[in-house]
Amino acid sequence: MEKIFPGYVLVEMVMTDESWFVVRNTPGVTGFVGSHGGGSKPNPLMPDEVASILHSQGMATTHSTLSFEVGETITIIAGAFAGMKGKITANDPDKQKLKATINMFEREVSADLDYDQVDKL
Repeated sequence: MEKIFPGYVLVEMVMTDESWFVVRNTPGVTGFVGSHGGGSKPNPLMPDEVASILHSQGMATTHSTLSFEVGETITIIAGAFAGMKGKITANDPDKQKLKATINMFEREVSADLDYDQVDKL
């Protein structure tokens, strides 16, 4: 484990007065980067800054334009099962996640996958 921003917490939220109150009054929080003091709201990170941070942690920021159907066969292109084929058993397009069964060592194994980890055959 490597600490990227020791002592910092990154929060993704919709900035409302209520959410800002909750974050500002969290025990142990002493200040905010990008805030000018006096309770003013901090400036958000730019999209390219967020993408850079997420990419450095191995996380994707893009959303797939592909659509998948239950029963469809897919190829896994990233993650622990990369290079294997699977059959979709459940699909959640809103969260861009799916569940697939993979034949491994002559047994069916279930895997939870993100859309960006798979491709159509």
